[in-house]
Amino acid sequence: MRVHVGKGIGFLVGGVLAVSGCSPWTAGRSTGPLAKGLPSTWSADKAPSLGVDQEWIARFKDPQLIRLVEEAMNNNPDLKATAERVRRAEAVARLAGAGKKPQVSGQINTLQQKQRFPGFPIKLGSNTAESYGASLDVTWEPDLWGRVRASQRAAVVESLAQVQDYRAARASLAGQLAKAWFALGEAGEQIVLAEAAIDVRVKTVASIRERFAAALEGGLASQLRLAETDLASARASLARWQADRARARRQIELLVGRFPDGMAVQPAGLPVAPPVPPSGLPSELLERRPDIVAAERRYVAAGSRRSAARAARFPSFSLTGRAGTSTGALEDVLDSGFGIWSVAGRVVQPLVAGGRLREEEKIAGHDETIALRELQGTILRAFAEVEQALVAEQFYAIRELAVRNSARAAREAAEASILDFADGAVDALTLLAAQDRQVQTAFQLVTLRRLRLENRINLHLALGGDFQLRASR
Repeated sequence: MRVHVGKGIGFLVGGVLAVSGCSPWTAGRSTGPLAKGLPSTWSADKAPSLGVDQEWIARFKDPQLIRLVEEAMNNNPDLKATAERVRRAEAVARLAGAGKKPQVSGQINTLQQKQRFPGFPIKLGSNTAESYGASLDVTWEPDLWGRVRASQRAAVVESLAQVQDYRAARASLAGQLAKAWFALGEAGEQIVLAEAAIDVRVKTVASIRERFAAALEGGLASQLRLAETDLASARASLARWQADRARARRQIELLVGRFPDGMAVQPAGLPVAPPVPPSGLPSELLERRPDIVAAERRYVAAGSRRSAARAARFPSFSLTGRAGTSTGALEDVLDSGFGIWSVAGRVVQPLVAGGRLREEEKIAGHDETIALRELQGTILRAFAEVEQALVAEQFYAIRELAVRNSARAAREAAEASILDFADGAVDALTLLAAQDRQVQTAFQLVTLRRLRLENRINLHLALGGDFQLRASR
């Protein structure tokens, strides 16, 4: 028995593989025309620093927050789902390139056939035949017009967009977690203020009741009722902040991937706002923001799909080769002496498709235009977010300084009103007004500090900040 069939098959497969080879390519950027006309600096920051702070979570100097962010990066189910989408997109991109490669398949077939020969009045008998064969078939469709290459390019670029979606999801998760953490810190500070306010209100009510007990039927009963009203409001405020603390704790647990059972972790308080991060140049935003890069990648992918739709209207070519054996004896199925081979070619040109191919190309063109408009909108929104965050940072700083001075003055006024009331220099209304002013300005200052920290997070996200320090250019 001679086994030499593999030589002919190897030559056939090798020849097709050589002809179908292609060189690797890299998707290019398409935001060059969109970058024209951009301002050289931000209107709210005339002298921006180069580089972007990618270690912004650590800038708050809160070890608990850093550990929570790391835990969320590993355990958050939504982020895991986004990472899985990236892997799926990569698999789709690899699958899209399979059409431009030769398809090789092996066959083993057997056939037993019996034929009867009827006759009258004499039966002529029957004939039984057996046939065995083995072959390798190679099919290849040359991508002369680039349809498969364009489809693969679209899939690869779409997978790159999914990578940017994952980056955006990571940054967004860190931002949400930091905001929830600061909301928890604010609730803790507000609870301390509310408890202190209740203590002051209780003492004030007792002092007014003791001093004016004999005048309850006169004009001072209203002052006592006002003091009791302020005490009840302080207790309601305490309950509100306790509820906010419980809600913030469960929000943090959800973000880090835990069951929301109300963890006992509590920040020491709101941190001091770190220095303003470098804002970089407007043109750099096109390369940093993951949502911009993702939108740009999808615009490129839409253009590739349009090219594939256009190429589908041209003729398609296919080559088919087969090499194997065919024999009537099973033991000879691998004997090259019974070898057979064939090579065939085919050309298919769509003639009448009911306008389907033309409309598919038009639809792909509309999709490309939509992707371009979405990219332009994403860029404009990104610039607006940076400008708004920069402007808000300036005014938050001014407001915090003013409210801090107001809180200090209100505290001094409340302390003075207590002494004046004890000396009989002022009435209860002045005392109650001074204490209310102190409580409200203290609450306002804590809330303003939290809002400023949230705006700092928004600024980091708007600038495309992540978790590594990108070197200055």
